[in-house]
Amino acid sequence: MNATDADQNAMNGPEVEVVISAGDWPGDAVATVQRAVRSAIAGFDAADAMGDISVALMDDASIRVLNRDFRNKDAATNVLSFPLDGEAEMLPPGENAPLGDIAVALETVQREAAAEEKDFGDHLSHMIVHGTLHLLGYDHEQDDDAEEMEALEREVLATMGIADPYRT
Repeated sequence: MNATDADQNAMNGPEVEVVISAGDWPGDAVATVQRAVRSAIAGFDAADAMGDISVALMDDASIRVLNRDFRNKDAATNVLSFPLDGEAEMLPPGENAPLGDIAVALETVQREAAAEEKDFGDHLSHMIVHGTLHLLGYDHEQDDDAEEMEALEREVLATMGIADPYRT
Protein backbone atom coordinates (compact mmCIF):
# COMPACT_ATOMS: atom_id res chain seq x y z
CA MET A 1 0.00 0.00 0.00
CA ASN A 2 1.39 3.40 -0.90
CA ALA A 3 1.07 6.57 1.21
CA THR A 4 -1.99 7.73 -0.70
CA ASP A 5 -3.75 4.40 -0.05
CA ALA A 6 -2.78 4.58 3.63
CA ASP A 7 -4.11 8.15 3.89
CA GLN A 8 -7.34 7.12 2.17
CA ASN A 9 -7.68 4.10 4.47
CA ALA A 10 -7.22 6.32 7.53
CA MET A 11 -9.86 8.77 6.25
CA ASN A 12 -12.39 6.01 5.67
CA GLY A 13 -11.81 4.45 9.08
CA PRO A 14 -11.72 0.78 9.83
CA GLU A 15 -13.23 -1.85 7.61
CA VAL A 16 -16.41 -3.37 9.00
CA GLU A 17 -16.99 -6.80 7.54
CA VAL A 18 -20.43 -8.27 8.18
CA VAL A 19 -21.22 -11.90 7.39
CA ILE A 20 -24.60 -13.57 7.73
CA SER A 21 -23.54 -17.01 8.89
CA ALA A 22 -26.94 -18.32 10.05
CA GLY A 23 -30.49 -17.12 10.48
CA ASP A 24 -33.05 -15.24 8.42
CA TRP A 25 -31.78 -11.72 9.06
CA PRO A 26 -33.74 -8.73 7.74
CA GLY A 27 -32.44 -7.11 4.56
CA ASP A 28 -31.22 -3.98 6.34
CA ALA A 29 -29.29 -5.85 9.07
CA VAL A 30 -25.87 -5.44 7.42
CA ALA A 31 -26.30 -1.68 6.98
CA THR A 32 -27.60 -1.39 10.57
CA VAL A 33 -24.55 -3.21 11.90
CA GLN A 34 -22.09 -1.13 9.87
CA ARG A 35 -23.71 2.11 11.03
CA ALA A 36 -23.67 1.00 14.68
CA VAL A 37 -19.98 0.03 14.58
CA ARG A 38 -18.98 3.30 12.92
CA SER A 39 -21.08 5.32 15.38
CA ALA A 40 -19.52 3.49 18.34
CA ILE A 41 -15.96 4.21 17.25
CA ALA A 42 -16.61 7.79 16.05
CA GLY A 43 -15.85 9.42 19.39
CA PHE A 44 -12.59 7.60 20.03
CA ASP A 45 -9.03 8.54 19.27
CA ALA A 46 -8.05 7.07 15.92
CA ALA A 47 -5.18 5.18 17.53
CA ASP A 48 -7.65 3.30 19.74
CA ALA A 49 -10.41 2.72 17.22
CA MET A 50 -8.75 2.20 13.82
CA GLY A 51 -8.79 -1.58 13.85
CA ASP A 52 -10.94 -3.53 11.44
CA ILE A 53 -13.97 -5.32 12.88
CA SER A 54 -15.72 -8.47 11.70
CA VAL A 55 -19.32 -9.13 12.69
CA ALA A 56 -21.02 -12.51 12.34
CA LEU A 57 -24.81 -12.46 12.25
CA MET A 58 -25.79 -15.85 13.63
CA ASP A 59 -28.67 -17.83 15.01
CA ASP A 60 -29.06 -18.95 18.62
CA ALA A 61 -27.70 -22.44 17.95
CA SER A 62 -24.46 -21.06 16.49
CA ILE A 63 -23.84 -18.50 19.22
CA ARG A 64 -24.61 -21.10 21.87
CA VAL A 65 -21.63 -23.12 20.62
CA LEU A 66 -19.37 -20.07 20.82
CA ASN A 67 -20.65 -19.18 24.28
CA ARG A 68 -20.06 -22.74 25.46
CA ASP A 69 -16.62 -23.07 23.91
CA PHE A 70 -15.25 -19.64 24.89
CA ARG A 71 -17.15 -18.73 28.06
CA ASN A 72 -18.16 -22.13 29.44
CA LYS A 73 -21.82 -21.09 29.35
CA ASP A 74 -23.99 -23.59 27.50
CA ALA A 75 -26.72 -21.17 26.45
CA ALA A 76 -27.47 -18.72 23.69
CA THR A 77 -26.65 -15.08 24.38
CA ASN A 78 -27.35 -11.85 22.53
CA VAL A 79 -23.82 -10.70 21.67
CA LEU A 80 -20.24 -11.89 22.12
CA SER A 81 -17.05 -9.92 21.52
CA PHE A 82 -13.61 -11.30 20.80
CA PRO A 83 -10.93 -8.58 21.03
CA LEU A 84 -7.71 -9.20 19.10
CA ASP A 85 -4.44 -7.85 20.42
CA GLY A 86 -0.85 -7.73 19.24
CA GLU A 87 -1.34 -8.21 15.51
CA ALA A 88 -0.32 -4.71 14.37
CA GLU A 89 3.37 -5.61 14.25
CA MET A 90 2.71 -8.12 11.46
CA LEU A 91 0.95 -5.71 9.10
CA PRO A 92 2.42 -3.50 6.39
CA PRO A 93 2.55 0.22 7.24
CA GLY A 94 -0.78 1.99 6.82
CA GLU A 95 -2.97 -1.10 7.24
CA ASN A 96 -5.36 -1.41 10.15
CA ALA A 97 -4.78 -4.12 12.72
CA PRO A 98 -7.96 -6.04 13.50
CA LEU A 99 -9.77 -4.78 16.60
CA GLY A 100 -11.69 -8.01 16.90
CA ASP A 101 -14.83 -9.93 16.12
CA ILE A 102 -18.43 -9.62 17.24
CA ALA A 103 -21.10 -12.33 17.04
CA VAL A 104 -24.79 -11.57 17.51
CA ALA A 105 -27.74 -13.98 17.70
CA LEU A 106 -30.91 -13.30 15.74
CA GLU A 107 -33.53 -15.09 17.85
CA THR A 108 -32.21 -13.75 21.16
CA VAL A 109 -32.13 -10.17 19.89
CA GLN A 110 -35.64 -10.62 18.44
CA ARG A 111 -36.98 -12.01 21.75
CA GLU A 112 -35.37 -9.26 23.80
CA ALA A 113 -36.65 -6.53 21.49
CA ALA A 114 -40.18 -7.92 21.63
CA ALA A 115 -40.12 -8.40 25.41
CA GLU A 116 -38.84 -4.86 25.95
CA GLU A 117 -41.13 -3.39 23.26
CA LYS A 118 -38.18 -2.03 21.30
CA ASP A 119 -37.65 -1.74 17.58
CA PHE A 120 -35.57 -4.70 16.37
CA GLY A 121 -33.12 -2.46 14.47
CA ASP A 122 -32.63 -0.23 17.51
CA HIS A 123 -31.95 -3.23 19.75
CA LEU A 124 -29.58 -4.74 17.18
CA SER A 125 -27.75 -1.39 17.05
CA HIS A 126 -27.48 -1.40 20.84
CA MET A 127 -26.00 -4.93 20.85
CA ILE A 128 -23.45 -3.94 18.20
CA VAL A 129 -22.48 -0.74 20.05
CA HIS A 130 -22.13 -2.81 23.23
CA GLY A 131 -19.94 -5.38 21.47
CA THR A 132 -17.81 -2.68 19.84
CA LEU A 133 -17.16 -1.04 23.21
CA HIS A 134 -15.96 -4.40 24.49
CA LEU A 135 -13.48 -4.50 21.59
CA LEU A 136 -12.28 -1.05 22.68
CA GLY A 137 -11.53 -2.36 26.17
CA TYR A 138 -14.70 -1.57 28.10
CA ASP A 139 -16.42 -4.09 30.35
CA HIS A 140 -19.20 -4.25 32.90
CA GLU A 141 -17.78 -6.61 35.49
CA GLN A 142 -17.72 -3.96 38.24
CA ASP A 143 -20.56 -1.51 38.96
CA ASP A 144 -18.43 1.55 38.13
CA ASP A 145 -17.32 -0.01 34.85
CA ALA A 146 -20.90 -0.95 33.98
CA GLU A 147 -22.09 2.62 34.63
CA GLU A 148 -19.31 4.02 32.41
CA MET A 149 -20.04 1.57 29.61
CA GLU A 150 -23.80 2.15 29.78
CA ALA A 151 -23.26 5.93 29.66
CA LEU A 152 -21.15 5.53 26.52
CA GLU A 153 -23.81 3.29 24.97
CA ARG A 154 -26.48 5.92 25.69
CA GLU A 155 -24.32 8.65 24.12
CA VAL A 156 -23.60 6.66 20.96
CA LEU A 157 -27.19 5.52 20.54
CA ALA A 158 -28.44 9.09 21.03
CA THR A 159 -26.24 10.21 18.11
CA MET A 160 -28.06 7.55 16.07
CA GLY A 161 -31.49 8.78 17.15
CA ILE A 162 -32.10 5.72 19.35
CA ALA A 163 -33.73 6.09 22.77
CA ASP A 164 -31.97 5.18 26.02
CA PRO A 165 -32.05 1.38 26.13
CA TYR A 166 -31.75 1.40 29.93
CA ARG A 167 -34.78 3.59 30.60
CA THR A 168 -37.22 2.16 33.09
